[in-house]
Amino acid sequence: MGIGERVKGAWSSLRGMEAAAKAASPEAGRKTLAMPSILTPYRPGGLPTVPKPTAANLRRFAETPVARRAINIVKNRIASMDWQIRVRRGYVAAEVEDAHLRMHALRRALEEPNAGDSFRTLWEQVIEDTLVGGFGSAEMRATGDPERPFELFAVDGAMIQVDPKWNGSPEMPRYGFVTGQIGEGAVTPLKDDELMYVRLNPRTYTAFGLGRMEVAFESIGQFLSANRYAGRLASNSVVQYALWLDEATPEQHDRLIRWWQDEIEGTGRVPVLSSEKKPEVLQFSGGTDAELRLAWQEFLIRMIGNAFDLPPMLLGLENDVNQSTAGQLADEAFQSSIVPVAKLIAEHITRDIFAKLLGWREFEFVFNDLETRDEQEEVAMQVQLLNVGVLSVAEVRAMRGLPPAPVPEEAVCD
Repeated sequence: MGIGERVKGAWSSLRGMEAAAKAASPEAGRKTLAMPSILTPYRPGGLPTVPKPTAANLRRFAETPVARRAINIVKNRIASMDWQIRVRRGYVAAEVEDAHLRMHALRRALEEPNAGDSFRTLWEQVIEDTLVGGFGSAEMRATGDPERPFELFAVDGAMIQVDPKWNGSPEMPRYGFVTGQIGEGAVTPLKDDELMYVRLNPRTYTAFGLGRMEVAFESIGQFLSANRYAGRLASNSVVQYALWLDEATPEQHDRLIRWWQDEIEGTGRVPVLSSEKKPEVLQFSGGTDAELRLAWQEFLIRMIGNAFDLPPMLLGLENDVNQSTAGQLADEAFQSSIVPVAKLIAEHITRDIFAKLLGWREFEFVFNDLETRDEQEEVAMQVQLLNVGVLSVAEVRAMRGLPPAPVPEEAVCD
């Protein structure tokens, strides 16, 4: 069978799959196909089918000092934030049935997502995978217990397969977990309300996200190579000079080598040479820090910072930072690197856990520290809004994650 016939047969098979998907889809109005580049059987130019570098390489690079610093700045900041559960915009707290009790149950379930994790330990794992590969994942399970309505378990996002033909039906599996087994149990199907899949930098042509570590992959590889070479050079494991003996016989040459290796090298002794002509030292380098390629390493650190939306100052480069720019760079890093990821996590908790898993669309999860980084600035703004009557005391307490103020006994008696 020729190439043309095989391509034609593959296209016929693909059209049959598309027709079957449309027939089973409850949304007959859609006329476009999600991520057609994945379903294309023939790719001109021999483009690779692997969507991203292997997870093993990504995680190995994530353990290097510069990359780990960039990840921890985002991950630790988000995991340490204060948070609250509140009634969503468009709903009135007084009209939501058992609002206080249900919000208390949601908070308890998030603080103790399973028997072995806390809020911080679980979401640190999810945020780590989100930053490294764009595939943060957590399994969701409804318990039926009104005190703890759900449980969460961190999942290796690299083992999750995404079905691009998912038609939106809650009964159709959307994800698959690769178990590593052989046979029927090789892939465990998961429905949309059974797995939270956090995609960073989502795109139309692939079902996978794009992690910041993937963006910095080449720069980190080059930085490790340059750093390794500079380390060997600085430790004198790379010889940068040679001795030249004029008119020496082969026997004298061999004797000098053996004497140097046996008596001088590594001992710290002062070598004493006696010969008719002074030996000449040939330098292979300038003997300066320029051979360490420090400027090149600094440039690569800046590129890694760009991939993580962080200023080089936070990765250890402080030579071009002064007092007037440090605060502005820190605020810019918070807004460009930390806030988007934190809001993405908050939206997934609200949409996947509260709405899809439990059906409690009246509530939302929010981080309290996203509006401003300066506590004094936030307090001053809230006081001004209180003075002009824009906000009430109850609304300010709700913004800060505090319960409603108790009613005084005098007001109850009156």
